[in-house]
Amino acid sequence: MALNQHPLVFTVPPVVFTVALVVLRPAKWDLIRVTGLLLTFFGIGLWAIARAQLGNSFSVTPQARALVTTGLYSRIRNPVYLFGATCLAGFAMYVSKPKLLLLLLMLIPIQVLRAQAEGRKLEERFGEDYREWKRRTWF
Repeated sequence: MALNQHPLVFTVPPVVFTVALVVLRPAKWDLIRVTGLLLTFFGIGLWAIARAQLGNSFSVTPQARALVTTGLYSRIRNPVYLFGATCLAGFAMYVSKPKLLLLLLMLIPIQVLRAQAEGRKLEERFGEDYREWKRRTWF
């Protein structure tokens, strides 16, 4: 497996970057900042787990290499998108930059469109197995 295809290449750098930003950004602590920090770590942690569970099925464009239905994917069809958005929302709260939430508002429709495109590709390749998994899962 080439290094650029290894699952950790797309998992470790964002986690390290997020932790570094949190550690290197001193500021006063209040309820919003603490909540943001918790959401950031919750989101990045579950995002990393989802990304690792996706393994070699990860791709930037829809490719339907495999139908991953275990782990977080046994309950949520798109945990990478969901927990990425959770992390971004928490980070916006943590750094006290509500304007970052505008980025999230732009990102959500894009992620929904990507999820729909992936769903079409998966249904095309896996048929009834995909439709059954879709009935059992959320987003």
